[in-house]
Amino acid sequence: MQIALFQPDIPQNTGTILRLCACLGMAAHIIEPAGFPVSDRHFRRAGMDYLDHVSITRHDSWARFEEWRAAQGYRLLLFTTKGATDYRDFHYQTSDILLFGRESAGVTDAVVEAADARLVIPITPGLRSLNVAMTAAMAAGEALRQIRNPQVR
Repeated sequence: MQIALFQPDIPQNTGTILRLCACLGMAAHIIEPAGFPVSDRHFRRAGMDYLDHVSITRHDSWARFEEWRAAQGYRLLLFTTKGATDYRDFHYQTSDILLFGRESAGVTDAVVEAADARLVIPITPGLRSLNVAMTAAMAAGEALRQIRNPQVR
């Protein structure tokens, strides 16, 4: 189970998600371009000393990430406010990559088309979205719960 961030643009969210990956033992992928340098103090502050405990792969473009993913045979699960499947009803696999879009703009049409599934975390009607770091934590929690307890869906 892995988490990928598509062109993240808020360093604090990225640092928080990488900290989550470190704590849960999940590999992380950053699909460039990111909207900040890795030396950004907000990124470092949010990630704290956990950044040394997470496996981070940086992909210099969406095309390079897709080449890598195809070679590995991993399934891509896009979390989106425009998703069709409730994330709690989806059946996760250990080879899944949970993908989260840019905070300010989501993902491109090419990313949507490449996704093996589009998942949504339902929220109260009339509200726009959850914070991406909160979404990543909820998604990882449900996916790992299912994988560790496959008899409980």
